[in-house]
This record gives sequence, C-alpha cells and structure tokens, in this order.
Amino acid sequence: MLVMDFVVIGAGAIGGVVGGRLQQSGHAVSFVARGDHLRALQRSGLRLELPDATSTLDVEAVARVEELSWDAPRAVLLSVKSQDTEGLLDDLVRVASPDTPVFCLQNGVENERRVLRRFAGTYGVCVMCPATHLRPGVVQAHSAPIAGLFDLGRFPGGADETAALVAGALGDSGFESLVFGDIMRWKYAKLLSNLTNAVEALCGPAARGSDLAKAARQEGRDVLAGSGVAYVDDAEYRERRGDKISIAPTASGPWSGGSSWQSATRGAGSIEADYLNGEIVLLARLGGVPAPVNAFLQHRAGSLVRDGAAAGTFDPDKLLDEATSGTV
Repeated sequence: MLVMDFVVIGAGAIGGVVGGRLQQSGHAVSFVARGDHLRALQRSGLRLELPDATSTLDVEAVARVEELSWDAPRAVLLSVKSQDTEGLLDDLVRVASPDTPVFCLQNGVENERRVLRRFAGTYGVCVMCPATHLRPGVVQAHSAPIAGLFDLGRFPGGADETAALVAGALGDSGFESLVFGDIMRWKYAKLLSNLTNAVEALCGPAARGSDLAKAARQEGRDVLAGSGVAYVDDAEYRERRGDKISIAPTASGPWSGGSSWQSATRGAGSIEADYLNGEIVLLARLGGVPAPVNAFLQHRAGSLVRDGAAAGTFDPDKLLDEATSGTV
C-alpha cells in the first residue's frame, strides 16, 4: 500500500469518517475544521463510531489551511458544504501549489467548476456513505463492512494515476472506490437523489418517499433531459449501490437523516439547497422553462435555517400543494 498525505477540509460526517479511516490505515491526515467541533478535536480527538467498533483518534486539526505545512505533496479532500467552498478556496490557493490535486467529496455539481478555476488537478467524487455528525468531536459511519462508496475521476473527464492512487487509498481504508472517466454522469445522478434533502430537512427523513420528494426528482429529470445533461439512469445507479451499503446504528444511535437534515438539526445556519434544488432551478431558467417544485424547496429550506426553525416539522402534502399553486 502506498501511504499518502491528505488534508481533509471539512471534518463533519463525510470528512470525519473518511479522514478517520484513512488515518487508521496508516495515511498522514490533517483536518481543517471550525467552531465547537474543532475545539473538541483539538481537546479530545476524533471519536469515530462504526456499527461494530468505536475509536478515539488523536488527530491534527486546525482552523485554517495556512496553519499546515505544505512543503510535502498532499492530496486535498474537500468535504465542506457547497456554500462554504469559495471562501476555503481563497485560503487554499494562498498556500497550496497550483498542481495540488483537489478531490470534491461534495454533493452537487458546481464545486468542481469552482475548483478547476484555481487548481488544474480537479477530481469529482460521487459519495454514497450514510454518515452522521450531530455532536462536536463525534462522527458516525453507519455502513459495514464497506463504510461507503467513493467513486471518482478527473474533472471534466478522464482518469489518471493520481485518481487511481486515491481510489486505492480509500479501498485500503474500508471503502470501495472505482475510477470513472465520466464521473460527472454519476454526480448528476447523485444530484437527483439529493433533491430530496430539502424535503427531509423540512418534513423529516420519512418524507423522502413522499409525493413532494417524487415531484422534485421528476422535475429534476425533466430539466436535465431538456438541458441535454447526461446522467446515469436509476437502474445503473441502484446496481452500483447494490447491497454494498447497509445502515446500522453505532454507539451514539441510528442514522436519522441526511446532510441537510443534519445541518438544520445542528443549527448550522446555512443549508446546501442553493446548490442542489438550486442547480435544477438554474438549468431550468437558462432553458426558459419553469421548475416550481425545486424553486419552492430551495426557498423554503433556506428560510428554515435562516429563521432557526425546527427541522422536520412541516407536512409534505401541504408543501406540495403550496409548491404547485405558486405559493412561496
């Protein structure tokens, strides 16, 4: 196994789980975090919970990338929410070489474009990993024995040795990672799945199967098709996931909801809807067609976190009525 050095920017559910597992398998990992979570990592380490084991790791955690040494080559794993990407890239470009490989372990499809403006070695990563971060210093990985699928490839397309090396490191660390030359087809398929994140934040995880969620996804498919965007179809996406991902509780409890629900529950003050539902809205507006359901969800999810309202308290049927009647 080739040991690599990684900088994980964003040590929440995905970044914490991936970075923790990489460190456990012998890779050098530095974390960039913030707030109470950063202070907990510095004080007590990273508590990494798996369904069958719990470990506390002594980790290097800093508030800013400028606090790290960049003398040796490092791969950057960018795992912050999309709304936080730009500010972190402003910091990263000051200290990292322009040829530093940056891997976007993020939902949505806009981050890769933003990174490519700064770093030639930009990689998309399609993340399928049920993970939770609700308490400072604690991350939960709910799937075992494979903790998650992290398929990756160069952006805008292609594959290279760096992609293969990072995929190998992830594979040695309890994940499965394939290299795809058309990784953005997979990320657009994941985007369709993530259109229900706002539904989950507003109405609770049980609403993922609601008519509101189905309407958001169907509208997304229609907009992508009308825009000529290629994406992996539902059957291929389900086949890739197969029975590799299971969901089980860890020491702190069960998986309770996805990333947007967790953001709202933690009181994070921001949510990713502008880059999920908002991506569909953008494409629709560029094409001169409406996307009322996703526009409604984008607006209401943003209002939810700005107003500090409780997650999961809205009725999905009532919201669907509002969305389709033009009420915002």
